[in-house]
Amino acid sequence: MEQQSFFNYNGKLFLENEKTVSVNDRSFRYGEGCFETMKMQNGKILLQDYHLERLNNSLQRMRFVKIDFFNSVKLIEQIQQLAQKNKHAGLARIRLTVSRGNGGLYEIPQSPPNYSIQTWGLSESANRLNENGLVIDVYKDAIKVADKFSSIKCNNYLSYAMAAVWVKEQKLNDALLLNQFGRITDATIANVFIVKGNTIRTPALTEGCVHGVMRRFLIEQLKKSDLIVEETKLSVADIEQADEIFFTNAIAGIKWISSFGSIHYTNKVASDLFKKIIEPLLY
Repeated sequence: MEQQSFFNYNGKLFLENEKTVSVNDRSFRYGEGCFETMKMQNGKILLQDYHLERLNNSLQRMRFVKIDFFNSVKLIEQIQQLAQKNKHAGLARIRLTVSRGNGGLYEIPQSPPNYSIQTWGLSESANRLNENGLVIDVYKDAIKVADKFSSIKCNNYLSYAMAAVWVKEQKLNDALLLNQFGRITDATIANVFIVKGNTIRTPALTEGCVHGVMRRFLIEQLKKSDLIVEETKLSVADIEQADEIFFTNAIAGIKWISSFGSIHYTNKVASDLFKKIIEPLLY
């Protein structure tokens, strides 16, 4: 018999097929809210403090009603309890979604925000560098605008969602998105890094990319190494001329890219960084 899966909504457990979110929720209506995707290993959330800091910064920037819940151990306890309930605590993907609550466009709720917590089990492959490199291209039908809110993992995910649809249609693994200046921002679920010589470059937050937790951690670690790391502007030409390209996110850590169009890449630096920086987080 298949095990039933549960989720947490505003502190209470529900079966995954139960209905909870109101049609008047501003996240449902306007995509107003944010989310965190976290990795759990043996009951512990990797880079937990980074996730909590980003969550609180996002809520402040969106002017959510300030509450102590997201600054306390209560949130982590609820995540751990749900993962144990679903038998996912060994290795799991956790999603925390926050929305402002019910109301029309000019009806700003003064009550605490709504939140949901979901868990999914992961296979051990999530702790290994991908054997086969990803095949990618540029998605040009959407623009990721670089503004004050573009670095937030926002519930309004339309540009990334449509890019993901296009990726499936084109039989690719992922796609790069562009900002209003025609420069690289990020991929559908990851930040972008390129390697050229002994320099590693990634789009600056001012370019419109999401402020990824793994991106932040990797940059901090790279600054302690012999490699040069730059947060800068990346063009499509920079992608084409790179020695290597790799993606980062909280679940995979690092994933290397094998081809962009007709151009092929190696993974020497990505493999080395995975062993030196990502694996120590896991074991």
